[in-house]
Amino acid sequence: MEIPFFKPDIDETEKSLIDEVLDLRGESKIDKLENDFKEYIGTTYAVSTNNGTAAKHLAMCALDLKRGDKLICSVNAFPSVAEVIRHFDAEPIFVDINKDDFNMDPDKLEEALKKHKHKKLKGIFVSHIAGQPADLDAIYELAREFRVKVIEDASYAMGAVYKGKKVGSTGGDITVFSFNPQRMNAVAYGGIMVTENSELNDRARLLKSHALVTDKWDKYGNLGYVYDVVDIGCKYDISELNAAFCSAQLKKNDKFIQRRKEIAEIYYQKLSGLPHIELPKKVREHNFDLFIIKIDKNRDGFARALKEEGIYTGLHFIPIHLLSYYKHKYNLRVSDFPNALANYQQILSLPIYSAMTDEEANYVCEKVAEIAHKWI
Repeated sequence: MEIPFFKPDIDETEKSLIDEVLDLRGESKIDKLENDFKEYIGTTYAVSTNNGTAAKHLAMCALDLKRGDKLICSVNAFPSVAEVIRHFDAEPIFVDINKDDFNMDPDKLEEALKKHKHKKLKGIFVSHIAGQPADLDAIYELAREFRVKVIEDASYAMGAVYKGKKVGSTGGDITVFSFNPQRMNAVAYGGIMVTENSELNDRARLLKSHALVTDKWDKYGNLGYVYDVVDIGCKYDISELNAAFCSAQLKKNDKFIQRRKEIAEIYYQKLSGLPHIELPKKVREHNFDLFIIKIDKNRDGFARALKEEGIYTGLHFIPIHLLSYYKHKYNLRVSDFPNALANYQQILSLPIYSAMTDEEANYVCEKVAEIAHKWI
């Protein structure tokens, strides 16, 4: 049996909406995606983009990030977080994580805020890891104290809930999401940012399409081909085809979450108590976008052994301070972030997705158990 790390769950819903686009029928799928997403998250504004990294970059544009500005972010995040900051010649300030939930450690965050308190310090870029939200109460309190904004990366937390509210509606200034973040070669890409701030929304909406403004028809009868450019923008519009696919996926997101929780329960039941294996700790409500276990020795060898059994795994994430560009740019030492380093040496993401069958989940458990029992 072969178990990919991720496989999309596609049915007639996606095909029907895509057919409408190809036949030039129905409403704009971009408008539909944005309106449906606002309703799903419970927020006032939503701006779609062509992928999740574009949503992050657009969020930085909306904040009017400038050279020398600073944003504090977790060292345990996908590189796109630090990348979009650097594109403005601004500086990411990395902080260590909580070893149990892999999220930003509020105590380390407070230390960084005190150390870098300056007018150039613009905000906190929070990454929600694996579908388990960060400690938002503590982070929001620190943001208020130090008067900085909070940007949340919920690429791996779409539909995640924090104290009864969906991530994206809990109090951050901007939250960004990604559709199909687990897939390197996705069927369709999409990103979206949400906010309650009308100024941030208006600026993002302007800049995502070249900062180009036009009136389709003005009161004097001028045609829509008369336009102006009022800022330095970018081209981050999502296509109607991608929006159709993402809209269909959004409609099923709660079903996807429920199915992943069912698979996670199988993993907890079948993998508990195995030698050399530590299962994810549920510190807060968890929607299991990822199921990250820890292997106490030779993680890479364990991954190779699973691959030989047809099971593909992932690594979420390599701490940013170990990546060549950031390590050399900021003279970072391997030991600078001990919690992130210790986790990185052990973590391994098992396959978990809604299209996965019980048979496939049990096969993963069977092979993990076999390898664990003979692991030295």
